[in-house]
Amino acid sequence: MNRIRQPLSPLATPVLSRWGWSRADADEASRAAAAGDPGPARLLAARLAESGDGGGRPPTAGEIHALLILTAFLGEALRHAGWASRSGSDALWRRIGAAAGESEVTEIRQRLEAAFAMPVSAPSAEESSGKGAAPAGDADIQEQQADILLHLALLPILLADPALAAVRLLLRIPDVDDHPAFPDIAAAVRSDLATLPGLLPGDRNLQASLDSLGATGNLADRLRRLASVWAPLLGLDPGPLLLGCDLLAEESRPGGDGGNDGGNGGGGEAPVISFGGAEPDCDTAEERYSRDEDWMPELVLLAKNAHVWLDQLAREYRREVHRLDQIPDAELDRMAARGFTGLWLIGIWERSAASARIKQATGNTEAIASAYALAGYRIADDLGGEAALEDLKERAGRRGIRLAGDMVPNHTGLDAGWVLDHPERFLGLDNCPYPAYRFDGPDLSPREDVSIRIEDGYYDHRDAAVVFQRVDNRSGAVRYIYHGNDGTSMPWNDTAQLDYLNPETREAVIGKVLEVARRFPVIRFDAAMVLARRHVRRLWHPEPGAGDAIPSRAEHPMDAADFAAAMPREFWREVVERIESEAPGTLLLAEAFWMLEGYFVRTLGMHRVYNSAFMNMLRDEKNADFRASLRNVLEYDPRILERFVNFLNNPDEQPAAVQFGKGDKYFGICIMMSTLPGLPLFGHGQVEGLSEKYGMEFRRAGSDESPDEGFIAHHERVVFPLLRRRGLFAGVDGFRLYDAERRDGGVDENIFAYSNRRDGERALVVYNNHWERASVRIRNSTGFRPAGSDPEAPPRRESLAEGLELRAADAESIICRDMIGGREIAAPARTLREEGLALELGGYECLVLTGFRAEAQREAPVNPPRPPADKRPGGSTADR
Repeated sequence: MNRIRQPLSPLATPVLSRWGWSRADADEASRAAAAGDPGPARLLAARLAESGDGGGRPPTAGEIHALLILTAFLGEALRHAGWASRSGSDALWRRIGAAAGESEVTEIRQRLEAAFAMPVSAPSAEESSGKGAAPAGDADIQEQQADILLHLALLPILLADPALAAVRLLLRIPDVDDHPAFPDIAAAVRSDLATLPGLLPGDRNLQASLDSLGATGNLADRLRRLASVWAPLLGLDPGPLLLGCDLLAEESRPGGDGGNDGGNGGGGEAPVISFGGAEPDCDTAEERYSRDEDWMPELVLLAKNAHVWLDQLAREYRREVHRLDQIPDAELDRMAARGFTGLWLIGIWERSAASARIKQATGNTEAIASAYALAGYRIADDLGGEAALEDLKERAGRRGIRLAGDMVPNHTGLDAGWVLDHPERFLGLDNCPYPAYRFDGPDLSPREDVSIRIEDGYYDHRDAAVVFQRVDNRSGAVRYIYHGNDGTSMPWNDTAQLDYLNPETREAVIGKVLEVARRFPVIRFDAAMVLARRHVRRLWHPEPGAGDAIPSRAEHPMDAADFAAAMPREFWREVVERIESEAPGTLLLAEAFWMLEGYFVRTLGMHRVYNSAFMNMLRDEKNADFRASLRNVLEYDPRILERFVNFLNNPDEQPAAVQFGKGDKYFGICIMMSTLPGLPLFGHGQVEGLSEKYGMEFRRAGSDESPDEGFIAHHERVVFPLLRRRGLFAGVDGFRLYDAERRDGGVDENIFAYSNRRDGERALVVYNNHWERASVRIRNSTGFRPAGSDPEAPPRRESLAEGLELRAADAESIICRDMIGGREIAAPARTLREEGLALELGGYECLVLTGFRAEAQREAPVNPPRPPADKRPGGSTADR
């Protein structure tokens, strides 16, 4: 493919002279755009934003670049059609003059010539050196006349295009487009264009070709049509057009706060989990589940922000608790008695000193460094170091509690040892991708041989730059390294992004994973989804036109074959295999979203993966969506379900008490979390009913909250007994999900009914996640696919009696006990087999039926009465 030979400059207008843009500058900006370089457009956007010229919202770099490339391609199309050629430009001027008035056209022509010979407010390098500019020859003059005619042809089209409203400032030429004769001249030009053949099949003429493009959607749609249809026709490279689409897509993506809170947390909309299209790897890749150790299925994990927790313990126990070895035995005893078998300590590694300086310099004077901007994988000195961890691990282990530690594989702190000594392990550029960036702030490096600075705009909240500056003070080499980023928000400005196309980087990270595994039997991988191959490619090494890359990475596309050669395997498969051989018995837990849940456990081999749908859908009462997710998993491969991590909040989200309240709805969903297969994860302060979200830079809580003793007591009555029987609920071999039939024969999607069994024990859980009372019958299961069954066979279904393996005689009743209400329920065995179990459920009411047994015939089923509202937290109707 060819490049544009002679880019037309839409920036050749007097408005640009205010910022020192000469005609040569404008032409260079246009040529840069045509060559796929958005640098000049970014510089102009920054200048326009600073000046406030024109009022309203200043145009973005993507909009300016799109205008540049759009005008250049349209100019090339007109040249291709033979309009305004050098040899015929004078005749064309005469034809326009005859149609619109010779004197008016002459006046307009003179003003256009003056605009194209823009006044220069800043002399060029040649002028400054005294060489001056070479006199223009006849050929140059004729070429300039052709450019002016092309501009005259395009100007009315561009000015009238609503998609270009934001960049209209750059198109306006004073005393030209507002001249009284300009509409007549524009009409004459249109008439002349209409005498030439259309560019595309079916176009009546050349003007019709231009009109059809202007009717194509938004600005990005225009560029895509040029790339797919016009560029092949003209024999031009579509890459710059696709880059224009990518830049617009970058700018349309919502931003965040620019801080590092350790991932996107899975907040917001959660899609229905499905298979067979959304993630083809889940269907086609080889099944590679990792084997669970005996203790793994029954793990119940409690998360604690280490610094905040220690401060809270010191207040509660009225003693000094600053180090991990000072955590009271009584606290570990209480944790074990409640049924927790895992403790996830957040923020125990050595943190970046630069992160703390940045946060304090931007107004948070009490902040410590982010827990996810790490200097290294060494237990922090202020928590007692490695010796204190070993002490805690030994004491917790005696109580059956295993410790979990974080691993942050996507990035390091920007002053970490690797940044100082191994900059090649990070993703960076030799030139700053945004020319307007400035790095004049404080040096954040701990050493004199290297300087590290973030972009100045971050300190006064003007910007959250995508790169920071690293200077080797010995050699003078400058490198611009990307900040950590997952593409869902602004960059994490206290981190440095690792380069996963570098095999040395991958091996070094695996070495750190193994170091962590030797200290922690459970590793939680922060933002694991961003290191799946498809997302490494999407975010950092994209295909042209994909439009989903990290800002400025669209300018560095990579051929699919080159990417495959650089990253031939999934990084996480390498990690799993090395753990299996060098640190067996380590549970690997992935924080992963983006419809990758099944892929991470079934194909990549992680033991557990986040299930953000649980929190989001049940909180928002998108009950049909969550039931659909459960059904889809059960019909595809139920083993995925037992590897989900279910939670009501996590460190990136608002506390459970804020999201779910403290009433029946909270306890109903908490009971679901405690009785569904998978790994229940309780957040810091969840059991205590605390409402403050602890930032990853907190040393202590910001508010003076006290635990809600009534709330804790209700956990003691209805939640902790379930955790202590976790083995009954953890697996999927005996798990069945049921439809709750309404009286009209439809399915009540607000009712979650499921059973499980193990070693002769059985349980049936029924919960109404809605405020309205429901009358339902639990009769038949949804489809499920037993492990090892034929994937082509239809899913199986069972009755409630089959799911619970109830084999009582017709003359007997089935008796069970509700663990929540404490009363018995009886149903005739024959009725239960043939008609299922009829139930009346109040709003947010939950039943956990256990202890199934057969006795002599009893009366019809009876629902247990609910305890009075004053005995239940949040029992008032107002809370519902």
